[in-house]
Amino acid sequence: MIALTMGGVFILPPCILFLLIVMVMSMTLQVRRVVVSICRSIVLSLLFSVPIAAWAYEEATVSNGGTVMGTVQFSGELPPPTPFELRRYYDRVYCGAISDGSGYRLLREVSVGAQQGLKDVIVTVEGIEKGKPFEFAETNLEANICQFVPFVSVMRENHPLAIINLDPVSHDLQIYERDNEHVFIMFHRPALTKSGTSDVIKFTGSRRDVTMQCGMHPFMQGHGLAVKNPYYAITGLEGAFTIKDLPAGTYRIKAWHPTLGEKEQNITVAANGTTSLGFSFEAK
Repeated sequence: MIALTMGGVFILPPCILFLLIVMVMSMTLQVRRVVVSICRSIVLSLLFSVPIAAWAYEEATVSNGGTVMGTVQFSGELPPPTPFELRRYYDRVYCGAISDGSGYRLLREVSVGAQQGLKDVIVTVEGIEKGKPFEFAETNLEANICQFVPFVSVMRENHPLAIINLDPVSHDLQIYERDNEHVFIMFHRPALTKSGTSDVIKFTGSRRDVTMQCGMHPFMQGHGLAVKNPYYAITGLEGAFTIKDLPAGTYRIKAWHPTLGEKEQNITVAANGTTSLGFSFEAK
């Protein structure tokens, strides 16, 4: 045999490996660099072609399921909206239909209700392996008066993100995945017209945060979070959330806001029981 396998990865016998090293060392520097580059590419392709067992959510009938409910509050001084002077950007008359009346379009990323409830928080149950059916077909968004509606969306990996354009103007759609340190382009539609667009959400690594923006209208921004199970909720201006049909057990509950960060708590849910909890965010 020319090669052996170990854990699905090809391993060259020592004698063959030695001959290859001698051959490479006898080459000119330029040829050696080319050969080394090719070998590196082959090794990386072999490594990443090895199948990795992926965790998958399992659907099952839930009997005597419990409920998690609560509120997400905002405390402290509300961050001011970011102003954009409309005369500097395309379609200022049409996009100016939503403005402060003084020529500025305001991007408000933190929205709070009358009772300090925090809007646009996605609350998820983390690490649950088995539970109610995960009926999630696709994420739907609208471009409407130069804004993404809704501002925050739930997404699912390997499922479509569909966006329709209700505006008479075109948009430069840019979708990015992000983590605490990096931002990477997922897909780009430089001319989002009335026909709209659709693409499948695919993440790299452990990222699951999504940022959307329009390159022509920078005040047109939106956010998304990919979920791994059907146990989630999105808060409105009351900051309230309810997640039902949880199998009895102990879980980690996470509250995510696109600009204020994450909070989490551990809770125990009893069969047919209701567990209440609350989260509080403050300005960064």
